[in-house]
Amino acid sequence: MFDIGFSELIVIGVVALVVIGPERLPKVARTLGLLLGRAQRYVNDVKSDINREMQLDELKKLQAQVTDSARSLEDSVRQEFDAARSAIGTPAQAAIAELEASARQTSDFMGPTPPVADSSDKKTA
Repeated sequence: MFDIGFSELIVIGVVALVVIGPERLPKVARTLGLLLGRAQRYVNDVKSDINREMQLDELKKLQAQVTDSARSLEDSVRQEFDAARSAIGTPAQAAIAELEASARQTSDFMGPTPPVADSSDKKTA
């Protein structure tokens, strides 16, 4: 983080000893250590929060991509299904119409058919 060498730390320690005094130096060093620890924890908490937000944002983007690809897949499957239905449906409808026309021609040729007697209509004597 900071580019401070060992000799620079010794100079800072000597100046602190002269300015603060030998009686208060341990208390000041302890307080400074506590404050630096709090600052480090705060920085680490902020970093972890930012990382979580970045991961959440990435997950949302991934979810949007998966949803878009699922929709496009669904659309393509639906189009293929409709194309297959029309490819099969048109000849089938033509065949049905042709069969119905043949049946009509046959019934016209044969004339009206007499009603079939049902065995339950017979009377028992």
